Amino acid sequence: MDTANRFARYLRFRSVLDDPFVELDLSHSALEESDVTALTPALTKALQAMQELEAGSVANPDEGRQVGHFWLRAPGLAPSEELEQTIRGSIDDLAAFVQTVHSGRIAPPEGGLFRKVVLCGIGGSALGPMLLADVFGGPSQPMELFVLDNTDPAGIDRALERVGSLQDALVIVISKSGGTAETRNGMLEVRRAVEQQGLAFASRAVAVTMDGSKLHQLATGEKWLQTFPMWDWVGGRTSITAAVGLLPGALIGMDVRAFLAGAAAMDDATRNPDVWQNPAAMLAAFWHHEGQGKGERAMVVLPYKDRMLLLSRYMQQLVMESLGKEHDRQGNVVNQGLAVYGNKGSTDQHAYVQQLRDGRHDFFATFVRVLQDRDGDEHFEVADGVTAGDFLDGFWQGTRTALHEKGRRSGTIAVDRIDERVLGALVGLFERTVSIYAELIDTNAYHQPGVEAGKKAAGVVLDLQSKLLAAITADAQSVTALAEKVSADPADCWPILQHLAANRSHLHVVRGHEPADATFLRR
Repeated sequence: MDTANRFARYLRFRSVLDDPFVELDLSHSALEESDVTALTPALTKALQAMQELEAGSVANPDEGRQVGHFWLRAPGLAPSEELEQTIRGSIDDLAAFVQTVHSGRIAPPEGGLFRKVVLCGIGGSALGPMLLADVFGGPSQPMELFVLDNTDPAGIDRALERVGSLQDALVIVISKSGGTAETRNGMLEVRRAVEQQGLAFASRAVAVTMDGSKLHQLATGEKWLQTFPMWDWVGGRTSITAAVGLLPGALIGMDVRAFLAGAAAMDDATRNPDVWQNPAAMLAAFWHHEGQGKGERAMVVLPYKDRMLLLSRYMQQLVMESLGKEHDRQGNVVNQGLAVYGNKGSTDQHAYVQQLRDGRHDFFATFVRVLQDRDGDEHFEVADGVTAGDFLDGFWQGTRTALHEKGRRSGTIAVDRIDERVLGALVGLFERTVSIYAELIDTNAYHQPGVEAGKKAAGVVLDLQSKLLAAITADAQSVTALAEKVSADPADCWPILQHLAANRSHLHVVRGHEPADATFLRR
């Protein structure tokens, strides 16, 4: 293709949000005008469905639940004035609380100021805050964020070791129901650590949860510092613009109102019925075309900015938990989804870009390009006329070209800088693209039965574990003997017994790694 045609294609396959500046460039995709034309009726229908969603239609019929994370950055869209005022009030309350923490009017009872935030959460209740901290955190910020996002005891120990003294730590526990096992375990571990340091827990604890939940009852009963609301119409993976993200973000110094304004600006731009000028519609068309509407290719997310490293993990949850479904909305088995992975440029060129260019053609790329190299006016050249940032942008252009030469397609999202408005706009873009794509493939983006199935299965395992613990005596017994006592399959009992023996000092195992010969007894 000659230069004039390449530039004309760039202009045609480009959609832009002006303020803040976010450009979607699909000129290096395989999309043709005829592809977009063919998909326009479905995209138009998807945009209409988005309008109904924002107006308050029920998105989860099996739960009777609305989906309203879009209202969080535009409360005037909420389906009732009461809800609008509730949303506005929650943001005002959050801002006021953070200001009192930063000013020292809310402070540790032992003295000093709160300088750290220890957050207990999982999934969207951790990834969103982690992304915000990676982008906006730093030594000049008023507080530092530490996140406990798993129930790995060694991982919890390492995190708390990094925190050090908990005297100046504010603890945030985030759980919609209050019954999420990983979050509850993290909270109990932090409480133990706080009390071991001779400190009071309730006077430094904050809950983000639904009204009336187990966590809400605990926090109010123990008189924690504050509780902030979660609503059933906000899913975890879309909660970054709720208190889940705003509270830790504000505590580390992020401008939450600018963040919300950026998301609102993108929401507004992606309501445009002209799909060519709608970045979310065009991005959904790109994803759909590359994967044949069935996720046949994975999406590799490559942000060319260190501060955006966690973007691929954030998108991984948002996209895969939303789109990975066994059934469509008609009940047909479709096994839909879109796999997401990524790291960062130009690091990737020394990692897996070799396979992307020369190996299996089972992916498409989404680049994220940031025009501004660093804050301030400093201009340092590492070679004559060339800065480190020039190298970085050159590596993006070179990687994109190298992939394109081998028929490997990509889209690029360019922003002029990384600030709260821009990141809010990117969040809005990805959330709305996921919603539109889900409409194209007729799946429900807002429920997650597979996650619930895993939780239920874990409950069965823990129930069997309690039976096995009760069955172990001072007399040595084999795996098959213990399984017979608890009426279970030895194959299910073995991994439980193996783990118990490694972690319970009062249990003794002989030939512990030989399942056919191992015996267990209580000392």
